[in-house]
Order: sequence, then C-alpha cells, then structure tokens
Amino acid sequence: MTKDLLLRFLLGGAAVMASYLIIVVSPWEILGGIFAAFPAVMITAVLMAGVTSGTKNAAKIAGGSVYGMIGGIICAATVWLFLKLTHNWPLSMLLGLLFWLISSVMVSTLREKLNIKPFSRKMVLAEARFRHHK
Repeated sequence: MTKDLLLRFLLGGAAVMASYLIIVVSPWEILGGIFAAFPAVMITAVLMAGVTSGTKNAAKIAGGSVYGMIGGIICAATVWLFLKLTHNWPLSMLLGLLFWLISSVMVSTLREKLNIKPFSRKMVLAEARFRHHK
C-alpha cells in the first residue's frame, strides 16, 4: 500500500511539474492554458490500476474518467465565466469545482438511466464489417 501511494505521488507530481514547466517556459499563453488542463491524475490512476489490477480495471478507470473530463469542461467554462463577471478568483474556483462535481455525477447518472453502453471491440468490428460490405 505504501509503495503504491508513493508511486502515485511521484508519477502524478512529475506530470503536474512537467505541465507547470511547459506553462512557465512557453511563450504562448494559450499553450499554458492547454497544459493547465493536462489530465495527470487520470493517467496516473489508469497506469496504477493497470499495474496492480490488470487491463480490465484500468479500462474501467479510463471509462469513468470521461465523466470527470466532461465535468472539467464545465468547470473551466464556469471559472472563466465567473472570473469575467465577478473578478473574484476564489469564488470562481469554488463554483468551478462545485459545477465539475455536479455535472460529472449528472452525466454518469444520465448514461446509466439511458443505458448507454460504451463502445466495445465487438461493436467496432461489426461496424467495420458493415461498412466494408456496403
């Protein structure tokens, strides 16, 4: 357990540090914003799940991260909008995090209610065969 936590800390921290260095060194402000959204935690979580529990568990973690990334878009838009309106960065950050959590849970719940299945390898192969025979 300690070794796992230490490895997660090192990998996640290294990814965040690399993103920060790109932000600082980059002459383009937009590149800094793009790398500020680098999914370091997701990459570390999928890597560690794959190493400790195998590919299927890593795929579940990666699939679940889609909801968090959709929420990340909502978070970024919320922070940007409230910064423009209020010029209050602590409030904007708090609202962004709150909207991230709410939207991520809502997307996950909506997917379950609509019974939308993620793409499977069989579905992709079946669609490829269908297109080939057209």
